[in-house]
Amino acid sequence: MTNHFIKNSNNNTMEYSMNGIRSKTEDLEILLAVADHGGFSAAANALDIQVAKVSRAIARLEQEHACSLFTRTTRKVSLTQEGEQFIIAIRSAMEQIAGAEFALTAQKTRPSGRLRVDAASPFVLHQLVPLVKPFRTAYPDIELELVSNDNIIDLIEKRTDLAIRIGGLSDSGLHATLLGRSPLHLVAAPDYLALHGTPTTVDALTSHTIIGFSDTANLNKLPTTPTIQLSVNIKASSGETVRQLCLEGNGIALLSHFMISKDIQSGHLVSLLPGLIDSPNPREQVQAVYYKHSTLASRIEAFLNFIKNKLTM
Repeated sequence: MTNHFIKNSNNNTMEYSMNGIRSKTEDLEILLAVADHGGFSAAANALDIQVAKVSRAIARLEQEHACSLFTRTTRKVSLTQEGEQFIIAIRSAMEQIAGAEFALTAQKTRPSGRLRVDAASPFVLHQLVPLVKPFRTAYPDIELELVSNDNIIDLIEKRTDLAIRIGGLSDSGLHATLLGRSPLHLVAAPDYLALHGTPTTVDALTSHTIIGFSDTANLNKLPTTPTIQLSVNIKASSGETVRQLCLEGNGIALLSHFMISKDIQSGHLVSLLPGLIDSPNPREQVQAVYYKHSTLASRIEAFLNFIKNKLTM
């Protein structure tokens, strides 16, 4: 089987040739969107086109190649075996072209366009916000959009270029760049410790008020050997809320260094039971993630290179 792309002199599009059958790249891009988003309507929303255009593109491809690429029901659209094989070949070929074009133009153009970055609110506030001004000075053509989510989001669904996640990753469809590690601390305010005493053992924690996370039980586990599940008395969905509750003397919290390092340095929070928490552990990992099937855009690469050595974790 011979596959290659041919320039169409009439409309400046590319055509994918498979054994003499030619398909326009626009139709192939729509095909990939349907496969990635799981449906015609979702693909149309992502590409900002009409559903009818998506349907026509898929119909053309199926007619050109004389096979069904998708199995359609009232609830679901899924790839056929032929569709899966075709997607693999198309994705590989289009990524090669995109990579070649990027390499050719990267040195001639400055990074530009919208860059949507998602991270938990504490990371946005304590790590990214201080870097926005110098980043904008270095890359004035990038339109930076910071989005705070304390829960993991779907990057495609939310049209997000890059997400920064704390802890281990389970999504195999993501590329990950390790930005660094941020140790965990058990901390409390001096006012709280003055009233309730300073715990000197793990068992002593049971007699203290623990501030923790309401939505993710794993964030309330001490990464020790063996792991210890903290009994939480006050819960919040946001790490920044947990921090503020701790600063106000409401109890003891387990928080990452990147958000409380200045509090510890200033004496507003005290680190407890030093040496208790195992390090390194997966909870310490700070990673930037993006989807594998997209060529790394110059604006994403510029952002990663800029922040990597400037984060204070």
